Amino acid sequence: MKKWFKKRKSIICILLFILGVYLGYQAILKKRVVLHNKEIVSFVLKETFQKPTLIEQVENIYTNKNKVFSLLNKDYEEATTISNNTYVEPIVYLYNSHPTEEYQATTFLEYSLDPTVLLNNYILEDIFNKNGIPTIVEERSAHQILEDNNWNYASSYKASRFLMEDALLKYPSLEYFIDIHRDSVSKDMTTITIDDRDYAKLLFIIGLENENYEENLYFTEKIVSKLDTYYPGISKGIYKKEGPGVNGVYNQDFSSHTILIEIGGYQNTTVEVLNSSIAFSRCMIEVIHEENT
Repeated sequence: MKKWFKKRKSIICILLFILGVYLGYQAILKKRVVLHNKEIVSFVLKETFQKPTLIEQVENIYTNKNKVFSLLNKDYEEATTISNNTYVEPIVYLYNSHPTEEYQATTFLEYSLDPTVLLNNYILEDIFNKNGIPTIVEERSAHQILEDNNWNYASSYKASRFLMEDALLKYPSLEYFIDIHRDSVSKDMTTITIDDRDYAKLLFIIGLENENYEENLYFTEKIVSKLDTYYPGISKGIYKKEGPGVNGVYNQDFSSHTILIEIGGYQNTTVEVLNSSIAFSRCMIEVIHEENT
């Protein structure tokens, strides 16, 4: 028996080591925290600019999950501080008619998180507020409204309409309503490299079944024009939709400043999405200031 054990001692040690690693991995999965997109933003910024190790990333997620959301990175600050103009009441409302649309998980930690289109809302909210444009993010879910009322997915814009109307009652100062989505086409159609930085492409949707669609179109064209100037190729332009099988309005009859934007696609990483959110915010902020001066 001893002779048998000696011959197989190394094999047993290897098997025990593998078992230990497996049990440790399972323990991590059981303890993993489902974080909100606000905290994912903080994680993405650290990953983008500081390139931390996996251990540092784990530490960042777990030690900061209950802290107040803050984007303090110097590079990010310089990239997003555009203007010091100040408005008193909230004028921008960020929401998602399809809040469950997700992006590509690219690391172990991101796989444990939930990078949805809501990620863009918090990035834009932070940038707009830093530039003196009071902004609110819709925390309630249009998807939950669908479930509560037993509505199908096609009623998503009906659900988000309730949220928009309620937000306007609470904040009559709101002027700009931005519905953020992501595309469903492959990454080769939703990604571009500009000056050695990867971006998720942007696509704007205009519903032609809105009687006053030309007003929304005019406003959207101003944003796209600036994107074409500062980030050539990042915009896929404006897709005009009407007819059977599409919504055709997209709540754009709610305000002449209601826009629908698709930021990247399901295969884009959160870093690519971050870069594009910064690009879009720069152009949006300029348009807002031009309209209010």
